[in-house]
Amino acid sequence: MSFDIPFLSLLVWAPILGGVWVLYAGDRQAGTVRHLSLTISVIVFALSVLAWLRFDTNTAAMQFVEFVPWIEAFRINYHLGIDGISLPLIVLTTFTTVLVVLAAWDSVESRIAQYMAAFLILEGFMNGVFAALDAILFYFFWEAMLIPMFLIIGVWGGPRRVYATIKFFLFTFLGSVFMLVALLYLYSQAGSFYILHLHDLPLSLTAQKLIFISFLLAFSVKVPMWPVHTWLPDAHVEAPTGGSVILAAIMLKMGGYGFLRFSLPITPDASLAFADLMIGLSLVAIVYIGFVALVQHDMKKLIAYSSVSHMGFVTLGFFMAFFVQQETGAIMGMEGGLMQMISHGFVSGALFLCVGVLYDRIHSREIKDYGGVVNTMPQFAALMMLFAMSNSGLPGTSGFVGEFLVILGSFQARPWIAFLAATILVLGAAYTLWMYKRVIFGDVANENVAELQDLTAREQLFLGLLAVAVLAFGLWPAPLFDVMHASIQNLYEHMLQSKVIP
Repeated sequence: MSFDIPFLSLLVWAPILGGVWVLYAGDRQAGTVRHLSLTISVIVFALSVLAWLRFDTNTAAMQFVEFVPWIEAFRINYHLGIDGISLPLIVLTTFTTVLVVLAAWDSVESRIAQYMAAFLILEGFMNGVFAALDAILFYFFWEAMLIPMFLIIGVWGGPRRVYATIKFFLFTFLGSVFMLVALLYLYSQAGSFYILHLHDLPLSLTAQKLIFISFLLAFSVKVPMWPVHTWLPDAHVEAPTGGSVILAAIMLKMGGYGFLRFSLPITPDASLAFADLMIGLSLVAIVYIGFVALVQHDMKKLIAYSSVSHMGFVTLGFFMAFFVQQETGAIMGMEGGLMQMISHGFVSGALFLCVGVLYDRIHSREIKDYGGVVNTMPQFAALMMLFAMSNSGLPGTSGFVGEFLVILGSFQARPWIAFLAATILVLGAAYTLWMYKRVIFGDVANENVAELQDLTAREQLFLGLLAVAVLAFGLWPAPLFDVMHASIQNLYEHMLQSKVIP
């Protein structure tokens, strides 16, 4: 299906060109730069919403397809298209970028034009990852998005920003090299970089296993899965608030998206062979990292480790599908994993913005430096309570829906895994509410807390929008499931078809 409006090219290139425009405007026009950045991000978000409204939920076919030959000698094309898996992630990206621009309105004072431009350009590259149908185009966007994030952490980050940026870059780049090798091998077999053609390519089991491992090295870093998660806490702690929000809300979803778009449909036999390993790694992340989060004293580190633990439900839902006998249960678990990706984007982004609101006032992330915030910031305390409860999996919030479906789907295959994952939800509530209690309730910890001012109108706006999203998808997730269902069902059918060469 195609429309006259090139939605996907606009979603990719409008923020990139807008970022260049903002960069050209320069810091001498700081007020203009802020308004221009907000206008661009809102227009791009409106385009993504319009694409959602025009999206046909009854088909798994790629929609809004754009095709232009690029490097014809190697059959590399500028080929874009989206389905029910990529559309929600694009809307999440454009929505989050608007919030990041609002959050940086007053808190970022130096190099404001470069800061806003970096996020707009990053938005375009991330949309490109979700929209690319050519494997090399996908790889281009996948690597390109590292550059603005590298600059965001390295220029506007904390005291150890150089260490954090180098660690972030090395982890993510080295894993991607293996993915490139796998893509080149697939091209040698298929004669094409078209991703949907690769889904139907017959491969020996040995080749599938090697390709799966190559993809795993790239995607597991981005999820991030244990034990390649160690770059994330350092990156979060040193990143500015906007950088932490984008890292948690969007960039962590790249790994899960990679499994859905590449690993599961291209190497279904290898995915089945390694499913027990993937489930084991997911459970280690859920359980072990949950305990690690419980002992953190830095709010950002606690939320970062919480992200690793919650993303374990995503990979658990995807790979448990191989062992569920009934199709409805398998699809339920996979849809729960994708729903968890979207919900985690809202909730983790909101929690990092809450930490940013406090940090802008007191310039500390240490839990011990707070206490009694509710006495001076009751509006903030109420909103942060909602996000903390959603992070704990409270029914009625978006955080409950995805995890519940993953547990329900897992129960149909291996009840003990479902029981273990459900039990650990208590641990998630423990570290989240422990942090909330120490920061928000109790006696006023020091004079700085006593002098705090409640949320400004701008802070009410971006936290309020996230609160609406968390409640809306918690109480009425049907629109999201309607969009993703046909694509998830089609993916599941690919997973069941052996591609081993006779």
